[in-house]
Amino acid sequence: MMLQIRLIGLPLIASTLLLTGCFGDDQQDLRQWMQEQRNSTKPSVPPIPEPKKFTPAGYVNDVSVEPFSNQKLAQALKRESTQATANAALVAPELNRRREALEAFPLDAIAMVGTMQPKGVQMALVRVDKLLYQVRVGNYLGQNYGKVMKLSETELVLREIVQDAAGEWIERQATLQLQEGSK
Repeated sequence: MMLQIRLIGLPLIASTLLLTGCFGDDQQDLRQWMQEQRNSTKPSVPPIPEPKKFTPAGYVNDVSVEPFSNQKLAQALKRESTQATANAALVAPELNRRREALEAFPLDAIAMVGTMQPKGVQMALVRVDKLLYQVRVGNYLGQNYGKVMKLSETELVLREIVQDAAGEWIERQATLQLQEGSK
């Protein structure tokens, strides 16, 4: 046991002696060398270039219209209204035509329950309030000016005309799917 303590203690004593040797005055020449290097090194910073001189441009009022005048505003509003009427003419509901019976109901109240082809003309059967109606391509239904554009055995495709948030008329497509097993 005594031998084990001596073996462990010997390396401990040797490492302690080595560490105390590192903290002597031998670092004085290292500090002196660092100071010499600091004194001999001169930083080279390029000078900041002179700022460019700003020459303001003068306002010369030519014959042009003042940007905030009533005349300029009237021109802009007139130009905008002509564009809006041109766009409205392209997409707008036909307000002057006679409304059909199925236009009084919303699309979610209308159910497609079947199709038929009398004399080669494709027709869809739709049910509203327990009543059946025949619908062909070109008929209107729904409250958003929905016009039937295409009929198939399984669906009825509509083109609706609605107003967006800006109040302009836009087109969107809606479909009614065949309701199988509906009563």
